[in-house]
Amino acid sequence: MAGEPVLTEVRAALETEREELRSQLAGFGGGALAGDHYDANFADTSQVTAERGEAEALLTSLRETLDAVERALAKVDAGEYGVCESCGQEIAPARLEAMPAARLCIGCASKR
Repeated sequence: MAGEPVLTEVRAALETEREELRSQLAGFGGGALAGDHYDANFADTSQVTAERGEAEALLTSLRETLDAVERALAKVDAGEYGVCESCGQEIAPARLEAMPAARLCIGCASKR
């Protein structure tokens, strides 16, 4: 596991990312797609359907990323940050630097 100064930096980065994600989700009305964003009388319903699908995909991605960030913060608190959930080995610092919320080492991630 990483040392205390590194964990402090990781925690700060994860907390910043968490707040940014929450802000983005709030921009979507708390993460729910409301029907009032689209005009029901709009002539091109396929365009509305496509836009709604894109918005739903973005919301799903934001929620999944937020979940991963919150899991990583919980691991920092539990003293388990930087340990692969599959094999139990330490996750390489370069991987954690690139993906602070990484749950798997590169070897286990490549097997999926």
